[in-house]
Amino acid sequence: MLIQVHFDGINKSDTIDQFAHDQGEQHLTHMADRITRVEVYLKDENGSEKHAADDKSCTMEARPAGRQPLAVDHKGDNLKQVISETAGKLERALKRAFERAN
Repeated sequence: MLIQVHFDGINKSDTIDQFAHDQGEQHLTHMADRITRVEVYLKDENGSEKHAADDKSCTMEARPAGRQPLAVDHKGDNLKQVISETAGKLERALKRAFERAN
């Protein structure tokens, strides 16, 4: 399972990049054989110079093998919390999708 992280309006940080990879692996490793790739899109709605409530967003798109991509998102004011919440949402959404397919 390949995890790719994209930054938009956020200064690229190895720490945040690694955190996004770690969260993706933590939540999705048990499904890794069924997922080819996960795209993580991190965005600061009003740029890194200004701070406001719910201005950070994370969208995660999983590409299950042989299926349509599945995407979830979450907004908040703490980037690490937003990434973690989004990874949890993606795990739950994939579990439901795989259960329906069986």
